[in-house]
Amino acid sequence: MDASETVAAGLKKLREPFPANQISKLCKPTKRDNPKGKCSVCGGWHALPSVALDYVGHAALTDRLLDADPLWNWEPVATNPDGSPVVDKDGGMWIRLTVCGVTRLGYGDSDGKVGPSATKERIGDALRNAAMRFGAALDLWHKGDLHKEVPADDDTREGDKTAAAVAEILDAPDLATLQPIFAEHYRTAKQSGNKAMEKAVTSAYNQQKAKFAEAV
Repeated sequence: MDASETVAAGLKKLREPFPANQISKLCKPTKRDNPKGKCSVCGGWHALPSVALDYVGHAALTDRLLDADPLWNWEPVATNPDGSPVVDKDGGMWIRLTVCGVTRLGYGDSDGKVGPSATKERIGDALRNAAMRFGAALDLWHKGDLHKEVPADDDTREGDKTAAAVAEILDAPDLATLQPIFAEHYRTAKQSGNKAMEKAVTSAYNQQKAKFAEAV
């Protein structure tokens, strides 16, 4: 496997769905001033009621990053004179995450925490945000079904049916084959009231019939 294939394989690994055992629940109160109580979902003590959001924790994400690239790395976009990361006025921090030689930005905040816990929360949040730019746990960030197929509307289905009919008529090898193929599609168009298909198959039939006549 050459270098480009290794990079592609590593980045593809990041996009693989996380197994259920690596997905945690993060409970978010519906209102900040809700009364606090024991949460039956996460077991924590916080404002209730709350909604439970699926998310990938720091350990599971680190494991995935290591699988994708054992040499992955992150660094703050800006540092203070003492080497510590710069935290903006909103309590957030910008980072650069590098995986397989590809670098993307991420942003994280402490979600209201203070002290050492705030720093760890900020780093973890920034890593999740940056990894999402690589496609990691992207389906969990999206509130809907990210890859759900949207059913084709009636116009699209009829257009596809017409195109297939025309292609079959134009592929007919001789007049004897052409006539029953055209008759079938023309009848279908008439019965369904599809004027566009009726016109298209008739045009294709006349075109193909003229081609056979010239060959005689």
